[in-house]
Amino acid sequence: MWSEGTIKVRNSIFHYWVKHYDEPSHYGIENGRISKLTLKRNGIVVYNYDRGEDTKAIDSDTEMALAILIRDYN
Repeated sequence: MWSEGTIKVRNSIFHYWVKHYDEPSHYGIENGRISKLTLKRNGIVVYNYDRGEDTKAIDSDTEMALAILIRDYN
């Protein structure tokens, strides 16, 4: 299942796409339900996970957005 949306952290607005499942998987973030997750800010990818971390979170705002999405979907 895909979910898409926006999230605001301090002065940063992120657009996200998350592919998540009902059951956890060893492909998921922290062995959880998220198998794919992309975060963009101003059209630039600031985090990407596709069955493995491809682009690490680039700053503390991105880390906060990621933590919120992991809490909500993982």
